[in-house]
Amino acid sequence: MAEIAAGVLTHRRVLKIAGPIVLSNATVPILGAVDTGVVGQLGLAAPIGAVGIGAVILGLIYWIFGFLRMGTTGLVAQARGARDDSETGALLMRALMIGLAGGLVYVVFQGVIFWAAFRLSPASPEVEALARSYLRIRIWGAPATIATYAIIGWLIGTERTPSVLALQLWVNGLNVVLDLWFVLDLGWGVPGVATATLIAEWTGLGFGLWLCRTAFHGDRWRNWARIFDAARVRRMMAINGDIMVRSVTIHLTFTVFLFLGARFGDVTLAANQVLLQFLEITAYGLDGFAFAAEALVGAAIGARQRAVLRRAALLTSVWGAGLSIPVGLGFWLGGPWLIDLMATAPEVRTAGRTYLVWAALSPVIGVAAWMLDGIFIGATRTRDMRNMALLSAAVHLVALAVLVPAFGNHGLWAALMVSFVARGATLLWKYPGLEAEADTPRST
Repeated sequence: MAEIAAGVLTHRRVLKIAGPIVLSNATVPILGAVDTGVVGQLGLAAPIGAVGIGAVILGLIYWIFGFLRMGTTGLVAQARGARDDSETGALLMRALMIGLAGGLVYVVFQGVIFWAAFRLSPASPEVEALARSYLRIRIWGAPATIATYAIIGWLIGTERTPSVLALQLWVNGLNVVLDLWFVLDLGWGVPGVATATLIAEWTGLGFGLWLCRTAFHGDRWRNWARIFDAARVRRMMAINGDIMVRSVTIHLTFTVFLFLGARFGDVTLAANQVLLQFLEITAYGLDGFAFAAEALVGAAIGARQRAVLRRAALLTSVWGAGLSIPVGLGFWLGGPWLIDLMATAPEVRTAGRTYLVWAALSPVIGVAAWMLDGIFIGATRTRDMRNMALLSAAVHLVALAVLVPAFGNHGLWAALMVSFVARGATLLWKYPGLEAEADTPRST
């Protein structure tokens, strides 16, 4: 148990886990910018729209499997804390199987998926044709992409976040290089962008498996009786199901925010969309410490060390809260410049400044919800996460009904902040039960 003893759980260890995640997240928007910039060199609007629509469609259907990353992290961290190497390897195999199977389902039903997507989001015939050519290539990367979620979850659960950074740098770096070669040198256009991503996804899966190579030592990873153990499989599916419901609920909160914002006109809608990017930046930063909480809390739960659990929750939350303050201050001071960078229309810039205060407050107001999410994922208290997300959504609806008629778009933003507070407060209410779990003897 010395590996996760309280004396070893230091600020340095938290930063060692969190730092690579923050750097890894920074590579994500760069790739989207390169994809757009490369097709933009073709001098036509349709390819840019096609790549954008195609990426959004795939991002949405892949997002459904986001639970695989979170659920794998918590379970692996707990198995590691319990020094159950056999279960650690079995969890990777189960998660990989789920990811590969989910991706194959998308490949098989791609026709139905694309038909439904374009019915919901119609585009011009030219854009739709190019987007379909993009999707027909990229969909073959679905098994690799979703299986990589499992690998990333496993690496975080074993505190190997430098490997997560290496994996992201490989996938995104190779994608950028192939983008430039296929589109600018070979002139492949939109199919070139899709092919570059497809190759990066499958080679990324191979690299990810190599990074997880310790899980394949010996025969434990081929212990099929353990891998397909009914009780363990049911637990994994229940955890993943809870996370999916929780994630969909939170996603709907932001969807409602955008839809109601549209009622205040195109300018306000555009300003809200710009300011939501500030929340995206906040999530990228705080994710590092939330992921650290997942790994450290999970290990403490697995080892049944309540004092270590509390210290893990405290240290990661202190860092998360400490980061939220300068981020919020940076948004307040640098927000006008960021708004001008993302929007050129004078009226949108003016509206963005009017509502900037909410984006600046969001890191400080939302940090408790973000950090407690990480703590509860590590403890695999996903039923609490699901139920508190649903309860917070109900509070959000009440806040909308009261605040929006009275204060318009300011009320819309205030209601979103209320939902953050509600999520944080309700999870904090459930936290004592989480700690008590560390005193419960581990079931075999």
